[in-house]
Amino acid sequence: MQKPTHTWLRPGVQLAYIPATTTPLLETVADELLAAFRAMGHTTQTEPDPAVDAVLTTARFGEQVPWREAPLFTARRRYQLEKTPTVFTLTHITTAEYAGMMERLAAALARQPLDPADFGFDGLSERAHHVLIEQGRRAGPILSLQRLVQAQTKSLRVLLLVGDDRPWRVYHFDLAGAYPYSDAAAPDAFYQDIVLRMVTALSTREVSQHEVAGQPVPRAVWQQLSTPREMLTAGARFGERSFFTEMIRVADLVQVPAIGEAVAAQYSEGCYATWEPRLDALIATVTGRARPVNKDSITEDDLAVITGVRPDGLGALVRHVEGSRNLAASSEAVEMMAIDSALPMVHTELFPADETRVPVVRSKVHGHRSIEGYDPRLVEYVPLAEPYQHFLVSCGTEAQAQGIRDAFTHSQALHNPDDPRCLVFTLLPGHGAVIAEKWQAGKAPFQLIWEAMDAGVLQVGSRLPQGQIRYIQQESRMQLDPACLSSL
Repeated sequence: MQKPTHTWLRPGVQLAYIPATTTPLLETVADELLAAFRAMGHTTQTEPDPAVDAVLTTARFGEQVPWREAPLFTARRRYQLEKTPTVFTLTHITTAEYAGMMERLAAALARQPLDPADFGFDGLSERAHHVLIEQGRRAGPILSLQRLVQAQTKSLRVLLLVGDDRPWRVYHFDLAGAYPYSDAAAPDAFYQDIVLRMVTALSTREVSQHEVAGQPVPRAVWQQLSTPREMLTAGARFGERSFFTEMIRVADLVQVPAIGEAVAAQYSEGCYATWEPRLDALIATVTGRARPVNKDSITEDDLAVITGVRPDGLGALVRHVEGSRNLAASSEAVEMMAIDSALPMVHTELFPADETRVPVVRSKVHGHRSIEGYDPRLVEYVPLAEPYQHFLVSCGTEAQAQGIRDAFTHSQALHNPDDPRCLVFTLLPGHGAVIAEKWQAGKAPFQLIWEAMDAGVLQVGSRLPQGQIRYIQQESRMQLDPACLSSL
């Protein structure tokens, strides 16, 4: 069946092929993949030039790639490029090795108590077992295997080729932890699917180039606001419910002395924001890329004031706060503002004495969790457009913000003030969920969300579909179709 693709895919992507360790199957698949790239209108090179968009290299499973040889860390300097290209590492694992690793990791994760020695692998740091265990608990052995392969290859985007004499499937690994796969049952469709997934990743732009705009918020005004304190309370409430997953730190997996611009030392595990009418702005959590930010135990220094989005869409507009550290806002700040831009402004009974108009959404939370079930009488699900469910987009990108905005645009509950559903969510395959709440008197920001979790109105889980999402009716509830998780 033909899968719908994104309308914004870039034409004429330039890919340089720089093989390292190969196997017969790696060579065959690489040749076919490059041919498919050219057949679909893109360009391949044997050496990167200044216009290159991406590099494809190779590795053998279990091989420890020295960071001084990994293109992720060396391509820019080696080929005198203006910026680091996106690097894909095609890594071959035999079917026996794959089955053995999945069995080994599954058994290790099932052991009680867990034994760190079960997660010892050559080339990893002393704390790597902590990451492999946490990731395995989150999504099973496939995610532990993903982090192991990324550490071994010193690559974030890995195409894990599983097969012996011929390919069986290719898993697509990324920093955020997605692991969809291309099925090799139909060869032509197999290579086209790989190309489309790679080009999708290359067609997106990050939206973390925030700009300071407007005068700083006076300290006296900031201290009078209740919203900052309510944000801290909300973080603690989400922490009590283990909503935010643990942050991944590169140094916990592997020792790489010169990370530089190739990869952040760690990446955020979510964001949440609520509207502050007095500032006509969102109060949102800051990024965890520059320094660790545990979203369930934040301080006021971990908050940012978001007033809009840059005209070019590459970041948010931020107001500083007098006396604050004014750390960089999370990249999800753009998607939070994008949601509001597509929805009505309303009056609310929380401010009956004035003419204040506020976004219909009061608070939003982006977490790397799944919504396994919900009560449709109280909660509305708004799906992402079809292409987003087949060809996953990257975390913190313009494409992700656009997809989330468009999904919430179609919400009935947010357009109809008489709709009794006060919560609306969408699910991002391979990534997580975005949940929004409407204004309700007598409730603190996010309170509707955590109370829905407690009551089972929103059933939060950790295993995410890696493709098309379906909910099925089970009595008065909607439950995630088990077939969505069948490939995990």
